[in-house]
Amino acid sequence: MTEPHWNLFRSILRGEERRLHTGLIVDSPWMPGYCGMSTIDFYARPDEWFAAYRKIKDDFPDVLFLPDWWAEYGMATEPSGFGVKIDFFDDNLPNVHPLINDIETAADIIESLTAPDPRKNGLMPLLLNLQRYIKPRLEAIGERINIVSTRGPLTIASHLFAGSELLICAKLEPDTLHKLLRLTTNLCKSWLSAQLENTGTAEGILVLDDITGFFGEDDYKEFAHPYLKEIFSSFPECLHLFHNDTDNDVCFPYMDDLGVDLFNFTHMKEIGGVRRLTGSRVTLLGSIPPMALVRNTPEEVYHMAKSCVDNYTSVNGTIAGLLLSVGGGVPMDAKKECIKAVTAAAGEYSYV
Repeated sequence: MTEPHWNLFRSILRGEERRLHTGLIVDSPWMPGYCGMSTIDFYARPDEWFAAYRKIKDDFPDVLFLPDWWAEYGMATEPSGFGVKIDFFDDNLPNVHPLINDIETAADIIESLTAPDPRKNGLMPLLLNLQRYIKPRLEAIGERINIVSTRGPLTIASHLFAGSELLICAKLEPDTLHKLLRLTTNLCKSWLSAQLENTGTAEGILVLDDITGFFGEDDYKEFAHPYLKEIFSSFPECLHLFHNDTDNDVCFPYMDDLGVDLFNFTHMKEIGGVRRLTGSRVTLLGSIPPMALVRNTPEEVYHMAKSCVDNYTSVNGTIAGLLLSVGGGVPMDAKKECIKAVTAAAGEYSYV
């Protein structure tokens, strides 16, 4: 982000900003197609990747893109450190092949694993190199990397399992799953630490973990909350961003205890109710249906955005604590005119 955008973002989280703004999580599902390049070129050609970010910033100067200048290979980044096979495509996200195909072999396979070193293992060293490569180019245009990211411990674990085997493991072999979550949690921390050191400019961390929404409350408290809290607590000096857009509110009341500053959640939960569940401290990033940016007209998206804000203010009283967005990341094929409709709606709200 530029320094003005970063200062604006921090003021929103502090509750000091009086106008409503738009923030969007963007990465490889949307950016390559929108910018007229293949997914492979977006990943493998740093100049194309850099040009894609320049384009979206030129097209949407009023949007706070999160985490911004994101060095990533979709869901393949962190699992690659464990040696999974990965398929890459010109027009879609990478596919990760699991290491564990049945519960009977899970314990032995997990016992053989070690936590990857993000500076040496898998695709992560390539992304660290990308961050170093673009740093002087960012400085030349007044930009910098302010937020670094990781998939969460359960999401990483889920890409090492086939299908629903992770959930079966939680019930039949809980100690085995805890062993794996210890490895994936350690990877989350070391991957974030490596990026923070590598960039030298980041002051925020983003953890994305949808699998936390696959559990009931007891299992969430056993298999998700302590590991997520450990990750966030390891970086007390940073702003904490969390994404979970599954249709399950089990984790919502725990956002404050996790130390989350910004929470991106599903559009399938009414935003006023989310405000009640999360408490007043956490800033909400939401919550227009993501696919509305693909399927609906700009006029329809504009009214959806206004309805979302009106629902929020009917509970909260003001727009404070809201950064208008979609309930998740920006999807593939999202249209420019529909994103503009969201920013237009946001621009109509302020408070004194």
